[in-house]
Amino acid sequence: MTYLQTYSQLREAFSGEEPQAPLGPGLWLQNLTFVSGGLRCPGQEGVPPPADLQALLPGGTDLSSLFSVPDGDIRENREFRYHVVRPDGPPGRGAIILLHGFNERHWDKYLPMAAFLAGRTGKSVILFPIAFHMNRSPALWNDARIMRKVSQWRKSVHPNVLESTLSNAAISIRLHQDPARFFWSGLESYENIVSLSRTIIGGSHPAFDGPATVDFFTYSIGSFLGEIVMLADEDSLFGDSRLAIFCGGPVFNRLSPVSKFILDSEASVSLYSFLIEHLDSHRRNDPLLDGLLGSPGVGANFRAMLNYRLDREYREGRLRDMAGRIMALALARDEVVPPFEIINTLNGSARDIGVRVSVADPAYPYRHEDPFPTSQRHELEVDEWFGRIMGEFSDFLA
Repeated sequence: MTYLQTYSQLREAFSGEEPQAPLGPGLWLQNLTFVSGGLRCPGQEGVPPPADLQALLPGGTDLSSLFSVPDGDIRENREFRYHVVRPDGPPGRGAIILLHGFNERHWDKYLPMAAFLAGRTGKSVILFPIAFHMNRSPALWNDARIMRKVSQWRKSVHPNVLESTLSNAAISIRLHQDPARFFWSGLESYENIVSLSRTIIGGSHPAFDGPATVDFFTYSIGSFLGEIVMLADEDSLFGDSRLAIFCGGPVFNRLSPVSKFILDSEASVSLYSFLIEHLDSHRRNDPLLDGLLGSPGVGANFRAMLNYRLDREYREGRLRDMAGRIMALALARDEVVPPFEIINTLNGSARDIGVRVSVADPAYPYRHEDPFPTSQRHELEVDEWFGRIMGEFSDFLA
């Protein structure tokens, strides 16, 4: 089957409801429940929805999850389903945790990637959602009719905003209101991944018949999270793990996230101001944030991945230690995560760290958010490049 045929078949077969179901030839899907410990910081709360926005929406529309409910109280984020794509046969001894991109709500484009990795490596691929993404967000945030109105409201309030759309309206509002959410939700995601990995490595995860290895396949902002997990290496859990990076890898201030699918410009400016320009001031005013960022472990490694010029010696030293266990593949015309910024972070200005970074330039129209477009017009070219790119990742992770 071609990539397009595989994509269509997997998308139709995928369901997160049954405990276990066939997904495709030689593949099974297992759906499991994860309960998160919640955020250490509840996020902004008690801010009523703006009256002019509420007036634009149908009566009874509940905007509390965007404005007034503490993040720690959003039920969908605390208890959720995650998915294991495994080859037919007995449970294997290896897991690949797949981490997705920023502001994503559906697993569709990752299903062929997961199926390819599982089939080629013989390992189980775990589709694990980042906090407040995929099925960890309220249904309202994915309601096109409501979010179109929300985007129109943002354009009226911020007439110079760029790339405000129904797709990014919810996350843009939340991060514009309180950019610290980027750190706190990232911290929750980090803790979830470490907790999940402990059960896999320790032999108590229900999808495996004993202790199993853990590797990572990451995309876009999922790579930022995967790098922090590997850099921190909590309790030496990931000393033998491999990290395969697709369209990701730079420190935060070398990303360009303004996109109709990711963030609008107002949210991006707010986030950059918080994390890059004024982080020290925010730390002085927030002892909890300061304590976490100033301590070794996840906080210090999060900080090391923010600004290219800061903590550079430490970051590059840790990357050098792990260079043989990391590979990255960039797309030449990616405007969100430019290839040269991936190289700058993973191999440093002296290009002496040793991480394998390759750049592909498929012969069809693509963009960062859609590396393998599902267009019949380019079906054969996409199929060829999908096999080539995912083959490289599979060989590395096998």
